Amino acid sequence: MKQENVWKTYTQEQLTELESLSGRYKAFLDAGKTERECVDEAVRLARAEGYRSLAEVREAGETLKAGDRVYDVCMNKMLALFQIGRQPLYTGMRILGAHIDSPRLDLKQNPMYEDTELAYLDTHYYGGIKKYQWVTIPLAIHGVVAKKDGSTVKICIGEKEDDPVVFVSDLLIHLAADQMDKKARLVIEGENLDLLVGSRPLVQEEKEDKEKEKEAVKANILAILKEQYGIEEEDFLSAELEIVPASKARDCGLDRSMIMAYGQDDRVCAYTSLEAQLKVPVQERTCCCLLVDKEEIGSVGATGMQSRFFENTVAELMDCAGEYSELNLRRCLSRSRMLSSDVSAAYDPLFAGCFEKKNSAYFGHGLVFNKFTGSRGKNGSNDANAEYIAAIRGMMEKHGVAFQTAELGRIDVGGGGTIAYISALYGMEVIDSGVAVLNMHAPMEVTSKADVYEAVKGYTAFLMEA
Repeated sequence: MKQENVWKTYTQEQLTELESLSGRYKAFLDAGKTERECVDEAVRLARAEGYRSLAEVREAGETLKAGDRVYDVCMNKMLALFQIGRQPLYTGMRILGAHIDSPRLDLKQNPMYEDTELAYLDTHYYGGIKKYQWVTIPLAIHGVVAKKDGSTVKICIGEKEDDPVVFVSDLLIHLAADQMDKKARLVIEGENLDLLVGSRPLVQEEKEDKEKEKEAVKANILAILKEQYGIEEEDFLSAELEIVPASKARDCGLDRSMIMAYGQDDRVCAYTSLEAQLKVPVQERTCCCLLVDKEEIGSVGATGMQSRFFENTVAELMDCAGEYSELNLRRCLSRSRMLSSDVSAAYDPLFAGCFEKKNSAYFGHGLVFNKFTGSRGKNGSNDANAEYIAAIRGMMEKHGVAFQTAELGRIDVGGGGTIAYISALYGMEVIDSGVAVLNMHAPMEVTSKADVYEAVKGYTAFLMEA
């Protein structure tokens, strides 16, 4: 049962809407290359649509009512937005949950060194990457440096046209005979993903001790950081600096049918969920958009889905609505319905042997639903129940949403996980849904504009009908 290519069905009006959405989405990708930046941008967009901080509501002693729009942030890396519905919260919510972290390189806490008159920053990769894909491409530095005096310095180097970029070097082909014989996972090793950041020595007005002369290039980089950002080498100890591709989100294909950009896993689902949340009118049930961190490394930590942030925030929400009790909180969570909005692997005919064609996701065929994810016999998956899938089908068909079902490749080839199984621990109904992606986890990933458009339609339909 293969869905027709949805491009064939669009009117001129829909194509205009699609291109407008694509422009907004590309702008979001460029503004949010880290989870902190995604939260900042999402909050900016939400406040423009009338959302207020839940803390503001608490401090004012207000009681939340139907139509009120509030949000809460955890450590600048996790965000929950709520539009209060007409029914009490204990009847359950309709939740769109996506993650906003993406594979990247992180600076180590003691990163700076010099070797043979070249200055480097040492990195530790984050999430599942093919390490060889991260060499010889222009990279940017994003993040924050927290100083001992309590101030925080935001860093963004490599995104403006006149900014310098940094990179990881690779061995020239003329000397790479032994390297080319290695397995792909060993061609570039993790400890060699170090950023080359300088080669010009600091010229001292007065000769200093020999030790400092030996690290004059490093000294020059530190002098630049001091002058431009007011940070010292020891400030790296309390920094979160992420290394991401310096490239902008671009139209892809001569027909401009696709988008190529960094971080579309899973910001394509995060943005489309956010767009649906911000535009949907007041519903019977409270609508929620939940954007989380740390999915790429197991949803751990205070800002991952395994934390109690969401549960605690819902408790605060219910308290502000005059509904809180421990039993009401449990009822709210167990009676909720959720779409775990995460990407799926798009069928790639160049690697056809890794896919099972009847159960693959295809570009231009709409929003993807995965009954289960996981690997090695569905290990680590949620595995949605048939009744819930039937209900989802009805919602999508009622609103004219193009959708398809898929698995993540052939059974014994690989697999992956999402946040769905964590939400399901509350007893709520959950299914994975998202946009098909080519080059998943590569520095530059590719999606179909049509699928992005259908995702917004599908997520909106869910909030209205679930």
